[in-house]
Amino acid sequence: MLTSLRIKNLALVADLTLDLAPGYNAITGETGAGKSMLIGALNLVLGQRADRSAIRAGEDACSVEAVFDIANLRAPLAGFLEENGLEPCEDQQLLVKRTFTSAGTNRQFVNGSPTTLGVLDELGEFLVDIHGPHEHQSLLHPARQLAILDAFGKLEAGRDQFAALVRRRVQLEAEKTALIVDEQTYAQKLDLLRHQVREIQAAAIDPDEAEALEQEYRRAGNSARLLQLSRDALELLSEADNAVLVQAGILGRTVQDLQRVDASAANLVELHEQSISCLGELQSALSHYADKLEADPARLQQMEERINLLQSLKRKYGHSLAEVIAFGDEAARELHGLEQRDAELERINEEWARINAALWQAGLELSARRRKLVPQLTKAVCRQLADLGFKQSQFGVAITTLEADALSKPGASLCLAGLDAIEFQFAPNPGEPSRPLRAIASSGELARVMLALKTVLAVEDSIPVLVFDEVDANVGGETAHAVAGKMRQIARNRQVLCITHLAPVAALADAHLVVEKEVKAGRTTSQVRRLDEPDRVRELARMLGGQSPAALQHAEALLQARHPPARHPQ
Repeated sequence: MLTSLRIKNLALVADLTLDLAPGYNAITGETGAGKSMLIGALNLVLGQRADRSAIRAGEDACSVEAVFDIANLRAPLAGFLEENGLEPCEDQQLLVKRTFTSAGTNRQFVNGSPTTLGVLDELGEFLVDIHGPHEHQSLLHPARQLAILDAFGKLEAGRDQFAALVRRRVQLEAEKTALIVDEQTYAQKLDLLRHQVREIQAAAIDPDEAEALEQEYRRAGNSARLLQLSRDALELLSEADNAVLVQAGILGRTVQDLQRVDASAANLVELHEQSISCLGELQSALSHYADKLEADPARLQQMEERINLLQSLKRKYGHSLAEVIAFGDEAARELHGLEQRDAELERINEEWARINAALWQAGLELSARRRKLVPQLTKAVCRQLADLGFKQSQFGVAITTLEADALSKPGASLCLAGLDAIEFQFAPNPGEPSRPLRAIASSGELARVMLALKTVLAVEDSIPVLVFDEVDANVGGETAHAVAGKMRQIARNRQVLCITHLAPVAALADAHLVVEKEVKAGRTTSQVRRLDEPDRVRELARMLGGQSPAALQHAEALLQARHPPARHPQ
């Protein structure tokens, strides 16, 4: 659910934080107060086009931040975030932010990670359905319509099975394409792979050898200099007339004289003996080190050749020896496949035929189940539409199914959802032909069709936040009460935000927000506040026509008609 929405410098809004409740949220206010800016803000944060003219006058930038509680979100959000290089959610909170400037610069963030507008748009498909004049509507997309039909009939398992077969078929065709080349190209590729495999295998690479080899090579290359330095150190230590050990002997005699005069200086003699021992160990270690530094031209050349070989392999096959080894392993596998080309082609063709037969069967079974569902869905939706004022409307689903020959050609583009394409159709008035839902001109009609569908699919639908704008256009009386009832029914399983001008629709809401304009220091701003019970009565009375005793009494009656619905997590 959407827990909060912060808007800065958008239209008449200076800085506004809107906290939203679970269930049904009604949003009301005078015409022109700024109710539509809430829809605009949501559209912006969900990746829709930004209009620079919407930035508040006198400001250079606008920003919108939204926080979603995703604890019960059914969409695969974690995988989506990982695939797009975005930070995971903390404490089940998803943070989305969008800013744009008067210069046309766009910046957008998900959980603090920068991202693209395209990613925001995809993310919005998981989270929010907006229905109104400027809607972020999934209902108009044929793929979404097919998903709605499948959700109604709980056909997700059949869809997943079909999708897995399609992916395997595509994989087999890619493998086959890699094998089918002309003979000259085939021979050239075999020669190249054989050379690569031989070269890497002949090198007998140890992925950890490079560092140790280079250290030994540097030491061997500097052996003359190191030998001279070690000999100089030995001379200073023990061989020169004034060598350290000679001076240490003189020092020892002096310390011993100290001890003879003063017995308390015995510790000085002990320290001197320890230093003599350490100097002796140093002399021995220097001699041993110098003995190992005798130059070996053959070993030096051997190391140089090995280093050059490893560097050459890394230039050709990878940045590290581990990558070179991995390249060689993959080349060996590819070589084996090419050398067994005929057998591989036969295996691929046999599996492709099996997959294709299974794909056709799975597609037909899925299509048959869908066709049985259509009358059930249309009947259920028409029943809901009748409650919403469309007493004689017609709702239908047109299905087209691919023919068998569409699958017989390798490389044919197949939809992961099955063999079918569907189109929701609607005729609001008797005597008019049904037309695709996307061709309906009235946003009010479209919103009520969506309301009917959402009521039918209240439990199965996975989008957690539904926003309705103008759903009550051109309705009144009993239809208004029906609209309110269906909003409340949907809100048992989803969070609903409804911008409305009708008191019966607002009265059944779990939370009531009012948008108001105020003028401060010569500037007009829009504010949103959540109403308590007395304020709700006054706002409903305003919507009913005024603050007369009759209007106030009617408003109180509307509020008393509410019954707490059973709540599901959102």
